[in-house]
Amino acid sequence: MASLPLGPHNPPPPEQGSFVPAVPSSHLEMAQDKQASVVEGNDAVTGNIISTTIGGKNGEPKQTISYMAERVVGNGSFGIVFQAKCLETGETVAIKKVLQDRRYKNRELQLMRSIDHPNVISLKHCFFSTTSRDELFLNLVMEYVPETLYRVLRHYSSVTQRMPLIYVKLYTYQIFRGLAYIHTVPGVCHRDVKPQNVLVDPLTHQVKLCDFGSAKVLVKGEPSISYICSRYYRAPELIFGATEYTTSIDIWSAGCVLAELLLGQPLFPGESAVDQLVEIIKVLGTPTREEIRCMNPNYTEFKFPQIKAHPWHKIFHKRMPVEAIDLTSRLLQYSPSFRCTALEACAHPFFDELREPNARLPNGRPLPPLFNFKQELAGASPELINKLIPEHIPRTSEGWIWAESVYRRGACCLADWFAVSARLPTKTLPLASQSGVPHSRCQRSHGDRVAEVDVLLVTDYNSEESVQLIDAQHEKIFSKKLASAATAAVAAFRRRRSS
Repeated sequence: MASLPLGPHNPPPPEQGSFVPAVPSSHLEMAQDKQASVVEGNDAVTGNIISTTIGGKNGEPKQTISYMAERVVGNGSFGIVFQAKCLETGETVAIKKVLQDRRYKNRELQLMRSIDHPNVISLKHCFFSTTSRDELFLNLVMEYVPETLYRVLRHYSSVTQRMPLIYVKLYTYQIFRGLAYIHTVPGVCHRDVKPQNVLVDPLTHQVKLCDFGSAKVLVKGEPSISYICSRYYRAPELIFGATEYTTSIDIWSAGCVLAELLLGQPLFPGESAVDQLVEIIKVLGTPTREEIRCMNPNYTEFKFPQIKAHPWHKIFHKRMPVEAIDLTSRLLQYSPSFRCTALEACAHPFFDELREPNARLPNGRPLPPLFNFKQELAGASPELINKLIPEHIPRTSEGWIWAESVYRRGACCLADWFAVSARLPTKTLPLASQSGVPHSRCQRSHGDRVAEVDVLLVTDYNSEESVQLIDAQHEKIFSKKLASAATAAVAAFRRRRSS
């Protein structure tokens, strides 16, 4: 049995709530506006019954809920994680107890409240507790997942076996799905992706990212600390001291995790920050000046011994699938912008086995949900969506509903582009309306000209006639480049809808 590992933490902004009078005023200042109760005198962990109040906002009735702390399942420099049972429901939960220290900025509560995804640990509620030493702790009550990827790896290592490839694919695919969500929707960078922070349900093999103690919403132009992320999984730009990095540091870390699952041991086992760079250079070779500039434009020291890159196929055993090697090489690039995105990683051929209609776990049970995409598809191209959602997935599924909304928004954007780029006449444009193809009509302007434009509803285009109509009209109304883009988008979606 394992736990939610701990990492550096960053305290969230305060939220309002009711507190018992005995709590020191300094603690009230730290915990104000957190909408959580305070439990006093909570020094013990295991064997202790903790009662707290939830609800009480937006007209909801307050409810007292009690937990029996059963055992410590993780600890670190910033607190502990313990397994507990809810006495009212019998549900097992994980409670992460974090010291509220003014010297550290804790964003974890704030970020976890903004996250909702099958591959990310979910927050149930939170409360504060004090000790006899007047310490204030934030307690995050989360769903309990019994294993970590780190412990799964240790199991295979102890029996001198490599992890079966189906599990490598299944676990890393879900890691990338979780990253695609947090990078896109709340815009969060995890900053500590490693096997210890990946939870695994041993029955369903569903994977969840956990420990958002180091996570942060990265803002362009706003510096962030470079001494972040566990060493073996630390991106090279962090080693080079970059303070304006991107979510691609998580992609590097996930690439290291993938390589570790394939090899059965860490790919870059550095013993110090400097040695970590040496381990990376042994595999990728010495970075060029341009690659160093991409990692950190302010880095001026270029005195590195010239070492050639080690061929990737020689890193892994001879029977390693070429798709696994190719994906690893695309993730572990010196230049952050050259690394694929999390969503692009999900679409890689290495994971095609998971998209097969009859894909199952080795024990014959079904795979966990893998294609119920949501907001992370926003901005994805039609080609990428076609790769991500298998043809056998029902069109009424959640993933397809979101895909259709993306196509629909894309159609409206194309209409905007058409109206602005073309020198529109002031009369109504008879595009979709001529053949009765589903459409909607709205006004688009170009300078002092205003015209009514038929907005193409891409998700309704199922016939060859619809596509031919655009081809026939575009030279008269639209620029060729934009009309070709519309035609391609419609044709791609029509093929999927008719399959």
